[in-house]
Amino acid sequence: MKKYRYTLLVLLPIVLLPLLLSNLTLAKDEEISRFHSDAELAHFQMVVLDTTLPKGYSYLFAGSGVCQKCHGFDTLGVASVDVNGNDVNLVDDWRATMMANSAKDPFWRAKVSHEVLLYPEHKAEIEDKCTSCHAPMGHFNAKHLGALHYGITDMEGDSLALDGVSCLACHMQEQVGLGTKFSGMLTFDTFKTVYGPYLSPLVSPMLTETGYKPKYSSKMELGEACATCHTLITETLDYQGNITGNKFVEQATYHEWLNSAYKDSIACQGCHMPSLDKWPVHLVTGAMTEPRSPFFLHELVGGNVTMLGLLRDNVAALGLTAGPSQFEDVIGKTKALLQNRTLLLDLQLLERTLDTAKFALKLTNLAGHKFPSGYPSRRAFIQFMVQTEAGDTVFVSGKMDENYEVLGQNPSYEPHYQTISSEDQVQIYEMVMGDVNNNVTTVLERADHSIKDNRLPPLGFAQSHPAYDTTTIAGAALSDPDFNQENGVQGTGTDMVYFTIPMHGEKNLLLVTAKVFYQPTPPKWMIEMFSETTPEIETFRPMFAAADREPVLVRAAEIMVDPIISSVKNRQVSLFVKLYPTPSSDGHLFVESSQVHDVRVFDLKGREVEYLRNKTGDYEINLTESGVFLIQFKGRDGRVQTEKIIVK
Repeated sequence: MKKYRYTLLVLLPIVLLPLLLSNLTLAKDEEISRFHSDAELAHFQMVVLDTTLPKGYSYLFAGSGVCQKCHGFDTLGVASVDVNGNDVNLVDDWRATMMANSAKDPFWRAKVSHEVLLYPEHKAEIEDKCTSCHAPMGHFNAKHLGALHYGITDMEGDSLALDGVSCLACHMQEQVGLGTKFSGMLTFDTFKTVYGPYLSPLVSPMLTETGYKPKYSSKMELGEACATCHTLITETLDYQGNITGNKFVEQATYHEWLNSAYKDSIACQGCHMPSLDKWPVHLVTGAMTEPRSPFFLHELVGGNVTMLGLLRDNVAALGLTAGPSQFEDVIGKTKALLQNRTLLLDLQLLERTLDTAKFALKLTNLAGHKFPSGYPSRRAFIQFMVQTEAGDTVFVSGKMDENYEVLGQNPSYEPHYQTISSEDQVQIYEMVMGDVNNNVTTVLERADHSIKDNRLPPLGFAQSHPAYDTTTIAGAALSDPDFNQENGVQGTGTDMVYFTIPMHGEKNLLLVTAKVFYQPTPPKWMIEMFSETTPEIETFRPMFAAADREPVLVRAAEIMVDPIISSVKNRQVSLFVKLYPTPSSDGHLFVESSQVHDVRVFDLKGREVEYLRNKTGDYEINLTESGVFLIQFKGRDGRVQTEKIIVK
């Protein structure tokens, strides 16, 4: 009886849809007589029009349309809803993600064609490796049946391959050896077993409806489930196509997580598949099953807002299985992840005179891996701006042009900076690949080593960790004493950038702003690929040109800097604090002042080590560490006096 009732519930809206839609205009003023809400009607329309989710089977796998029957939208609003009754069904959350569209991603398709164009003799190996993660169900099924290689042409004729990283691409992974196999070496259970995170799963409904048997696995909640495809190590080719014997780590997001403080507390799923905590959820549409907890949202968001927007704008041309509104939902969640769970900024004034203003900007990585992570095109950069109260720009580093390219960069690549003092210097956090000739390349097959990798490490990251060989820091960041370390101790997950700004006599109030932008597909990265032509590149080129490629503002910080009341010539008159001895042999400093003021003490890394309020008269400042310090006295009348102190 339950099965027939379920069938009726699924078919009823489809049968009634033509009648409902034809009378929609007549009924809009008769809300009280309508049985279905606007949201339900919209969904019914999508269900009828959407025949693109594959509902077939290969030898080993089933398409996402098969899973949708039970784990899709529940018209009764009972299954797959959160505490507020909002739909959180697995299939609709997943279908507009980059994971779901991995095989149809036009940037990926263009880049594969670019690599093959340059090295046609390695076409089979290149496409075989790339499809192992971007079309895993098609790739593994073919290999299981005896195929030697699996390429783009094979994928295009395989509906389950085009389903991307679909339901069974994760839930059928062989559990033995998870976390030890990398570079797309996926292995799957070949006895139609589907693994999930719940003890004692209800076997009958899934086995009856699909032929797959659910089974509990503790590893489905662990980062190991992501390891195989989020660690990619490739072989290096020279310009003649010869294999050099060297290996290059294209991405190692899983290993970055291993080399972090989060390994034993927060898995990948904790951010990318957040749970509804203890709120239980009915899992199966149309069946009376016990609610389960925790329920993991299949949002699977990363940081690629640009590509999600491009997919949204080209649904029909790319044959995608999600609609624009679903892509909009994923874009919103992606921006929320970038802006709320990625980065912290702390901006401090160190010193200001008529000649120079000095600032310290501290960046703290909140992610469980490097920021940015993944494919090497992804980068983040700092835009640092100083303006007067009237809005005139005194200094700007990291300004973008109309094409969203960062101005002031070196033609090859921008080095890592500890101190920035010129507008043509900009801090860009990125990996820069070098070929066998030590030239910058964006061709993965030519990548031999990292010329630069100053992507922000996660908290707890250490060069002594066993996984450091796949997560190395490269370039000038290695010699930066403030990069992922403090007082020589590694693992801070931070970077301190100093800005020394010429003031040219400017003494008015200043507004200082630091912004960090995230950019997954920079124009500079596309130059090498767009200099060639293939059908896939020509498909992607106009889509990319028309896309909204504005980088996402991840985090911003700003401070107001008080005006200078007196000129340097009258500095002796403006002094309202006497400080001695300078230098100090023991850190004890004596202060004399008849004016009420606040005191802030900074070390040369910009770290505030002391903050005293409403001081006046005679008192002491006690510094417990040796070094150079900047002490700022700010009076109630707006005067600011800064003194440099050496403690031996």
